[in-house]
Amino acid sequence: MSNVVNLSSGRNPSSSAFEELHRLVADDLEAVNRTIVARMQSPVALIPQLAGHLVASGGKRLRPMLTLASARLCGATGARQVLLAACVEFIHTATLLHDDVVDESDLRRGQASANAVWGNQASVLVGDFLFSRSFELMVEDGSLRVMEILSRASSIIAEGEVLQLTTANDTETDEAAYLEVIESKTARLFAAACQIGAVIAERPAPEEKALEQYGQNLGIAFQLIDDVLDYSAAQEKLGKTVGDDFREGKITLPVILAFRRGDAEERAFWRRTMEELEQDAGGADLARAQGLMTRHGALDDTVKRARHYGDRARDALAIFPESPMKSAMLRIVDFCIERAF
Repeated sequence: MSNVVNLSSGRNPSSSAFEELHRLVADDLEAVNRTIVARMQSPVALIPQLAGHLVASGGKRLRPMLTLASARLCGATGARQVLLAACVEFIHTATLLHDDVVDESDLRRGQASANAVWGNQASVLVGDFLFSRSFELMVEDGSLRVMEILSRASSIIAEGEVLQLTTANDTETDEAAYLEVIESKTARLFAAACQIGAVIAERPAPEEKALEQYGQNLGIAFQLIDDVLDYSAAQEKLGKTVGDDFREGKITLPVILAFRRGDAEERAFWRRTMEELEQDAGGADLARAQGLMTRHGALDDTVKRARHYGDRARDALAIFPESPMKSAMLRIVDFCIERAF
């Protein structure tokens, strides 16, 4: 059975924050979607077919929305943010294709993953195509500063993927090593997506830095909650089967905390299931893992850490004057932390 963590903390979690931000960037986001469809075309039929499978599979476009929102927050006019938001989504989609191959995932957002349908080779190569297309879009934009930010983000994401391999199935992984992984894998693209909004608007360095910090902390909070959801959400809410991280032996913060706080017998359980991947097929080991996390407050404390990073994200926006866009960007922090499950 799944443990359910109360994320509300006295507030009323809902999708209204996401809907508010979506409404404010709706026109630009529609243009982004048209750009994505147009730029993933190729005479090699498998490329748009496979890429389209993932692009159309129900993602919320949060990262490109943050690029559009950040640009508007900074007073940007014109359409540069549309092209670059599409670029951000291509980078994100490419990493998802590669992630699913590395993780041997069969599901993505509740649907069969691309690698499950077309195989690992096609998924990796189409991911490479999307990375390459993103760089074409950067060149088309023409800003060396934008290219510096996004290309650096791409390399850091790749470093994070490799770093995660070194911590996989290692129950001795500490919280600092885990945070280094998620700061690279997840938070860096959030940061870059927001930071380029200030560059597009030609805003001063303090505003650029503020948006980078907003995105970085929001991305960390987002991933912390994802790692909680893997042990506590129903499949239809999570978009993947509960316990994927457990079955893969992926060392996330809930595991780190439960392992650290457990006794010798409990640690032996974690070593057997996460390091040796000796797990029963009936789900009893997953249920025990969830029970241990509940006993030791591992899920609740992971949520508390997410709230800490969410507060830091909000603080980063203090430099900007009050506006409907700023309000929406503040509220999207709550959406990322309080996603219903």
